[in-house]
Amino acid sequence: MSIKINCISGPRNISTAIMYSFAQRNDTQVVDEPYYGCYLNQNNSDHPGRNEIIASLPTDFDAVNKTLNEFDAKPVLFIKNMAHHIVDLQIDVLSQFKNVFLIRNPYPLIASFAQVMPNPSIKDIGVKDEYELYIKLNDPNAIIIDSGELLNNPENILRKLCLLLKIDFDKKMLSWEIGGIKEDGVWAKHWYSNVHQSTGFVKQSTSDRQLPAHCHALYEEAKPYYDKLYSKSIKN
Repeated sequence: MSIKINCISGPRNISTAIMYSFAQRNDTQVVDEPYYGCYLNQNNSDHPGRNEIIASLPTDFDAVNKTLNEFDAKPVLFIKNMAHHIVDLQIDVLSQFKNVFLIRNPYPLIASFAQVMPNPSIKDIGVKDEYELYIKLNDPNAIIIDSGELLNNPENILRKLCLLLKIDFDKKMLSWEIGGIKEDGVWAKHWYSNVHQSTGFVKQSTSDRQLPAHCHALYEEAKPYYDKLYSKSIKN
């Protein structure tokens, strides 16, 4: 039976880089946002490539659950998910996974997100949904990692993460080839340009961009949820 790792993130985090990191392992299969089609089919969010995304993925939650539950091709399955895609999943579905919450300071997160979607909402950025999922799961084994901590010392945080997941750390996780991977979703062309130009965990210069004035209220709304999660995260 495979170890199934469910990485729950907000957008404009380094979730794609972590997916690429796990994809370097010989024992691991990665899956890119399998519930994205379900999420878009349920609401009117105007995401780039919306129609193409819906066409490329199952739009039924049960169908996705069945596929993930039956996976047994490799010892480890790494699933990259956005929190707002899965917030309505039943606890018994989430409980089948080893859940890893990936968080990011909402100031650079929102500043980055606003470059693609100019008027993001608290729902778009995911941190409130991450917090609510964390509370709903009430799982003492759930793991929280902060992207800032990871970027400061990738090997140290990944080693600690692997120890908690009860898998061996693999140095291959620290780097990858430039460009995409075959598991990328069709939305990669809209969102993955930075990671496609990278070969490892490197802080982007754009991380220091200023927060647009109209997004300050959103930052103030999001920060308490981030602070609560960060207090429980793996530290260097």
